[in-house]
Amino acid sequence: MTDRATDRATDMFVEHRNLLFTVAYEVLGSAADAEDVLQETWLRWVKVDPDQVTDDRAYLVRITTRQALNRLRTLKRRREAYVGQWLPEPMLTAPDVAEDVELVESVSMAMMLVLESLSPTERAVFVLREVFETDYDEIAEAVGKTPAAVRQIAHRARRHVDARRPRRTASPSVARAALDSFRRALETGDPQELLDVLAPQVVLVSDGGGVKRAALRPVVGAEKVVRFYLGGTAKHGVTITTEPTEVNGGPALTVHVNGELDGVMALRVEDARITGLYYVRNPEKLTHVGSETPLTLR
Repeated sequence: MTDRATDRATDMFVEHRNLLFTVAYEVLGSAADAEDVLQETWLRWVKVDPDQVTDDRAYLVRITTRQALNRLRTLKRRREAYVGQWLPEPMLTAPDVAEDVELVESVSMAMMLVLESLSPTERAVFVLREVFETDYDEIAEAVGKTPAAVRQIAHRARRHVDARRPRRTASPSVARAALDSFRRALETGDPQELLDVLAPQVVLVSDGGGVKRAALRPVVGAEKVVRFYLGGTAKHGVTITTEPTEVNGGPALTVHVNGELDGVMALRVEDARITGLYYVRNPEKLTHVGSETPLTLR
C-alpha cells in the first residue's frame, strides 16, 4: 500500500473508530475484547485495496462484525465456566449520552444481558439490524449467510428480545433523583430508606468473577436485597462511600470500601423506583471506568 493509500485508510479508520468500537462492544459485552477486535480490524483494513471499496463505513463495519463474531464464539465457551453471574463490562459514558434514547437502550446493562441470551450469530444480526439499521445484504456479507437466512435470523432474534426486552426506563432527571436517594440510603445503612427507593421485585445481579464476593444467583425482592447488602457490610465491618456517575448511558455509582475502589453499580429506574441493580466487582472489568468512552450509533 502506498503512503497516500495508508493515509486514507488511517483517516477512514479514525473517522469511524467510535462507531466500530460500539459495534464490537454491543456484540461482545466486553470493552477489552472490543479493543482487540478493533486492532484486528485495522490490520485487515490496511491490506485492503482502496480502489475496491465503494463504502468505507460499511466495509469497516463488516470487518469488525466478522472479527467480533469469531471472538464471541470463543467467549461463549469461556462464559459457560464463569464463576457466578456474568455482567457486561461497564463503560463510563458522558452525561449527554443519556439523552440519546436509542443508544442508551442498546447499551444498558439490562439490554446487554438480554443480548447475552442470543446465539453469537443471532446477536450480531440483531445488533446490526435493530441497533445500527444495517440492510440485510450488508449483514449477510458480515456474518457469512444469505440475505434470506439473515431475515429469518433477525426475525427470530427480534422475537426473543421482544419477549425479554426491559421496559423503558425513567427520564434522566427522575433516575438521578432515585440515584441520590439510593446513595444516601447505602451510606447511612438505613434499611427503611433502602426499601423506600427499591421496587418490591427489584433484582440485584452481582459479578465478582470468582475473585470478589458476589451472589452466585440473582437476588430478587427488596427485602432480600436489603438483607444481602446490610448483612455483608455488618459482617465485615466496612465503611462504604459512593460517587454518582454515568455507566452505559444510565445512572450508576462507583463504590469504595474503606477508601478502595470496590466496584461499579449500575441502576435501572422505572416509575421513580429502582428495579435493577447490576454490581460489577470483578477487577478485570473495572479498567474502563476511569475515563469516558465515546459511544455512537452513527
